[in-house]
Amino acid sequence: MFGIQGRLTCLFVVIVTVVLGISGTYAQYSLGHELEVSNQRLREGVLTRLQTSLPSALWDLDKAKVDNIVAAEMLPPELVAIRVYDTSVGLFSGKRRQDDGNIVPIEGESPIAGAPVVADLAYRDAGAAGSALKPVIVGRVVVNFSRAQIDATLAAEVRRKVIEVLMLDIILVVALALSLRIVFDPLKKLRDGLFELATRGSDEVEELPEKRRDELGDVIRGFNAIQRRVKAIILRTREAEDAARKSAQETAKALDDLQRTQESLLQAERLASLGGLVAGVAHEINTPVGIALTSASVLMEATEGVNAAMSSGAIKKSEIQKYIETAGESARLIMNNAYRAAHLIHSFKQIAVDQVSEARRRFELHEYIGEVVSSLQPKLKKTHIGVEIECPDDIVLDSYPGALAQVITNLTLNCVEHAFDADAVGTIWIKAAEQGDVIEMQVADNGKGIAPDMLDKVFDPFVTTRRGQGGTGLGLNIVFNLIVKQFGGTITVDSLVGQGAVFTLRIPRVTPGDAEANEQHPDARLHA
Repeated sequence: MFGIQGRLTCLFVVIVTVVLGISGTYAQYSLGHELEVSNQRLREGVLTRLQTSLPSALWDLDKAKVDNIVAAEMLPPELVAIRVYDTSVGLFSGKRRQDDGNIVPIEGESPIAGAPVVADLAYRDAGAAGSALKPVIVGRVVVNFSRAQIDATLAAEVRRKVIEVLMLDIILVVALALSLRIVFDPLKKLRDGLFELATRGSDEVEELPEKRRDELGDVIRGFNAIQRRVKAIILRTREAEDAARKSAQETAKALDDLQRTQESLLQAERLASLGGLVAGVAHEINTPVGIALTSASVLMEATEGVNAAMSSGAIKKSEIQKYIETAGESARLIMNNAYRAAHLIHSFKQIAVDQVSEARRRFELHEYIGEVVSSLQPKLKKTHIGVEIECPDDIVLDSYPGALAQVITNLTLNCVEHAFDADAVGTIWIKAAEQGDVIEMQVADNGKGIAPDMLDKVFDPFVTTRRGQGGTGLGLNIVFNLIVKQFGGTITVDSLVGQGAVFTLRIPRVTPGDAEANEQHPDARLHA
């Protein structure tokens, strides 16, 4: 690629060449026109003289005079040949110009170069006295003119113009090369200085000399000032980079600590939820176990009384009937409460084991949702909130029941704690439907709803409306991470203030592996 100097030189050369070419073309056209006019005048003059002088000599058949006239007219180099024909004898006289310029007589009819011009020769004979002269055609003359002289003149002029243009171009190139060095040599130094400043590893770059007192000197001084400023900026930038690198390392360390803390808090939240479940189970089982124990105590006392009466031999029929009634009632109470306790223990045991082990298994969704809701009865019975389950009986999941129990528990308790005021009456719906290989679940309530400014942040960690009242802001974040990371699904929320909220979960019927779930939902790492 040409530099600016080369492009300027080419531009000036092209401009000069075009201008001189246009000027030369016009001059060539003018010269050609002048030569054509001159040649035309020459033709007319030669023909006029021949038509004036030849007729009388040809009338007298004076061949010597005709030859002299023809020889005299052959002096201009544009004439190639002149042939004079008599009306009776044919070719009377003729001269032609050879290639070496000699003029020789023409003998016989031979082809002659050049465009021929034919003119009649008329002799005016004097008649009777006072009568008009009558022209008499005594012959004709054929003149061959050549354009070689015109073409040679035009070609010579073209060569002269070309040489002139070339000489001017050479002079212009040399002049521009010498004159532009005054400008481009300092610019080259500036360029080299910029490249060195940009590519050199160290900041020690020599400044350009500031001896010039012209415009380029001002540019050089400005460059040196910029160079000093750039050095200062580079120094400050490196210091800032070092500080930013150190800060980034500290930030990364703090982020790792924060993530570990968040994981600990999440684990603590899950364990706290499990602890609350155990406490609720213990309280719920305490009543049937106490009734069964009391009934067993009453039965034992009645049995001891009957044994004592039988030992003394003074037992009465009424005492036996009373014992039978007491034993029957105690047995009924013991059986009913034992069955109730066994059922609670079975449900709570399965939920607790699932939450602790995180094992994967096949389970029926409707039954499992019922067991989870049963485990929440210790908290639900203290409120006026009912839970309704709408789920087909034939939906079977191959998934993680413990994680699903955690999701349903957190969503349900979130509705209990946030959607309703104390002593408020409300309903929570847990719905499920199968859509191909995807299970869509909804946990909805008819409570207060979620404020619009909180709607986009409900799944963020540590976001809660009950700060300082026992709320940690981790419940829905745990739900989001379980749904997205462990189940490979999605969760969304819709709500209008005063009309409740609807959490919509979409999870595969067969949960994919952990790596596959993370690939499907990489944004889960942002909430992890």
